Amino acid sequence: MPIRKSKVITRLATVITATAMVVPLMSVVGASSANANANRIPNQTAFPRNETLYTSGTSYSPPTNFNPNDPGALYGMGTNGLLYESLFLYDPIHNKYIPWLATGATWSGDTYTIQVRNGVDWVNSPSQSVVGALTGADVAFTINMEKADPASAFNSDMTSVKSATASGNTVTVTFNGTPDYTSFQEWLWKGAIFPQSVFGSESVAEQETGNNTNPVSTGAMTLDTTSATQACFETNPHWWGIAALGLSFKFKYLCDSVNASNNVELSALLSNDLDWSNNFLPGINTLKVIGGDSFIQTYYPKAPYMLSANTAWLEPNTSKAPMNNVNFRKALAYGINPEGVVSGVYSGIVKAANPTGLMPNLDSYISPSVLKEYGFSYNPALAKQYLAKSGYKGQTLTLEVPDGWTDWMAAIQNISSQLKAIGIKVNPIYPQYSARTSDLTDGTYDLAIDNNAQIDSNPYSYFQRVYNLPILKQQNAQLNWERYSDPAAWALVQKASTIPLSDTSALDKLYAQIETDFLQDLPEIPLWYNGAWFQGNNTYWTGFPSSANPNDQNVPVLWNNYINMTTIFALAQLKPV
Repeated sequence: MPIRKSKVITRLATVITATAMVVPLMSVVGASSANANANRIPNQTAFPRNETLYTSGTSYSPPTNFNPNDPGALYGMGTNGLLYESLFLYDPIHNKYIPWLATGATWSGDTYTIQVRNGVDWVNSPSQSVVGALTGADVAFTINMEKADPASAFNSDMTSVKSATASGNTVTVTFNGTPDYTSFQEWLWKGAIFPQSVFGSESVAEQETGNNTNPVSTGAMTLDTTSATQACFETNPHWWGIAALGLSFKFKYLCDSVNASNNVELSALLSNDLDWSNNFLPGINTLKVIGGDSFIQTYYPKAPYMLSANTAWLEPNTSKAPMNNVNFRKALAYGINPEGVVSGVYSGIVKAANPTGLMPNLDSYISPSVLKEYGFSYNPALAKQYLAKSGYKGQTLTLEVPDGWTDWMAAIQNISSQLKAIGIKVNPIYPQYSARTSDLTDGTYDLAIDNNAQIDSNPYSYFQRVYNLPILKQQNAQLNWERYSDPAAWALVQKASTIPLSDTSALDKLYAQIETDFLQDLPEIPLWYNGAWFQGNNTYWTGFPSSANPNDQNVPVLWNNYINMTTIFALAQLKPV
């Protein structure tokens, strides 16, 4: 991580040893829904089969927007990672940062200096013509654009930025007082760099929501064609990574299809119509062709098969009774057995969550003493004791997940039965995705399963989602959907952002206090880690990421921002059969 000169992050989290993608990263990637094309078959006539990688698991509607400044477009496959690139990458498996469009960066007081990589071209899609060179001016423009527009995708990461200026390929970023180190760090590996020659001449509205269907970008691929059912990309012969890093793709085209039902996606994978699937495929672990060097490959050759991607938690609406009572929330926590969901719903392809909910790559941030003193575990007798003190009057509560997310639908049936056993009446409901999202943003729900706490490089964004204030009539941006008000805890989270990430001692102490507050009050109840769903078909392409290969332990996921988590290296490892 570019904290100070010649220093990378020293804390190494344990290698992830566990196993959905909403829009973003919902649970049932590729689940059936009213909007999915249940008969989607990849169009494999326009591209040579032996030169094309067919993928799925990222898109839920026809690909029409390739603007990485539009939060909605970020979740379309390839926009951020294949077309547009960030200054750094983050490797969650080995917990390290990798210079990308930047070759290095240093902090000096309230100033951050970035060295922008030489030899990077801006390339037009689909012509693949070079239209200019990446310079420091593009990076400075991007930072200032994100800073100026509250509706831009990464404006929240620029709250402490004063301005950015460029001199050649050196960019100097100054801050207003103490920098928000953590927020800005998030942008360094998640945020795309824009060409000033294109976006600089656009209106603010065009910068925000223009479809950008002919991208001018720096990435490993260019946009080739789109249709109602897929987006196809072509390898960029001018990509800087070929010369600078020795990386190249052995396929010429990558076609990503719009998700259909689980059964259609599974059938397409098993019939060789798909090579790389990031869909949740029920029962995939029961196939005798899976694991190791078999026909279908997963990241781990045996259970849990999948890396962990995000935390699935029970989200109580704390603005309503009885969810506003801490004893009731503790009754929920002690009354649910996540292992029952792990084994009964997922057949062991996911892992029960740590009580803090922090992802496995952040284990080093979890205080063992806090976890020992305040952590919870399945204990029905204790759950009944808390319930008796909670003021619960026996009313029936609703527990909702989106219709079509079949694993979560099964999970809340399991959870409802467990809660019934301790005396809590719960009715599982399955609204459409948009209606469910409205319920959470408007605060009209009782209980819900949610997983907007994605894998990240530090705990800040996780606790920001829990404690963010103020509480608004509509809670947008997936922040504090449980509507929990704890100004003191939110102040601690904000303070964490102002501590340099190199000061691990101060951060450990602060996060221990936040974890104490979290476990004592349980505004969210972590249950399990959803999987970074991945299945590779070895018929046409081989060399998929594997825990068994020390040279290819890369994230095998094409979801938003995951390409920036070493998936680009995984794609470069693929070879034709």
